[in-house]
Amino acid sequence: MNTVSFEQALQRCPLIAILRGVRPEEVLDIGEALRTAGFAMVEVPLNSPQPLDSIRLLAQSLGGELLVGAGTVLESSQAEAVIQAGGRLIVMPHADASIVRRAKQLGATALPGFATPTEAFAMLAAGADGLKLFPAEASPPAVLKALRAVLPATVPIFPVGSITPHNMQPYLAAGARGFGLGSALYKPGMTAAQVAQAAHRFIDTLRATLSV
Repeated sequence: MNTVSFEQALQRCPLIAILRGVRPEEVLDIGEALRTAGFAMVEVPLNSPQPLDSIRLLAQSLGGELLVGAGTVLESSQAEAVIQAGGRLIVMPHADASIVRRAKQLGATALPGFATPTEAFAMLAAGADGLKLFPAEASPPAVLKALRAVLPATVPIFPVGSITPHNMQPYLAAGARGFGLGSALYKPGMTAAQVAQAAHRFIDTLRATLSV
């Protein structure tokens, strides 16, 4: 099965859906709702119920149109398990070069977390495809703007943490390429229809902001 590359997904929609708490029995309906809304990247955090089952289902059914993977990847062995399940996106809350290197060895996209220039450059040296600015609450747009001035312009940065349609614009102006979206997009118990509504709000806001 052909899988979507990170570059293709980024061009289509630079928003990563974070489905923390999703269950395998509901993940396909939610994944389809996100795909229909225009999303191209989905992560199932590993502290969700049966996350590898959800990742496997998404990869098998929607992997040709969505870049599917895991978040909250804390060890190289977890990255290996995700990739074995069909995931091709490894997202981390922290800066661990060994996980980045292992993900790249196995052909996956690696998005490690960072909060400082030292962490950012170390992760890029390890082969990271992009960087997750986390938690965004601790790194407002002014911080991102300063980081952006020294980091390579081609490196995509994704603020993650309490991102809503209302606070995307300042981060984009400061140099964000996209975002990881958590509870404002999906919370356990939401229906696929509710997720679709939230997804459309984010995409509509993103398009309106980028067109200004």
